[in-house]
Amino acid sequence: MSKNCDIAEEVTQETFFKALKDVKKYDDRGNITAWLFSIARNTYFTLCRKKHISLNEDILCENADESEDVLQKLIDDENVEKIQKILNETDAPYKEVFRLRVFGNLQFKEIGKMSGKSESWARVTFYRAKLKIREKLEEE
Repeated sequence: MSKNCDIAEEVTQETFFKALKDVKKYDDRGNITAWLFSIARNTYFTLCRKKHISLNEDILCENADESEDVLQKLIDDENVEKIQKILNETDAPYKEVFRLRVFGNLQFKEIGKMSGKSESWARVTFYRAKLKIREKLEEE
């Protein structure tokens, strides 16, 4: 999740520790990837608070592998850094949904469930995030 290797390792280690400790709490009707990602996300945010790290300073990693053609064009090697900067200036729901979808490769249903919202909310939020990013990229 983090660009900082030390933080990423700490979050990964803590995530799997928590997952193993609380495996009985896992609802097997859900997707285990989404469950692990939500543990990782919460662990990351907690760690940032404890270490007084600004989320804007610690940008999520740049490992996009999205199948949609539109996203591939939007997120090529030249634009990843620009998009990360734009996302840092974007409101939380757009930023999170976009990162979970593109960089986390999660389905809209999983994103909605993690956020306590519906699948359609995740789709609309993602669509709006793409529009905001396109507008900012065109301004540059």
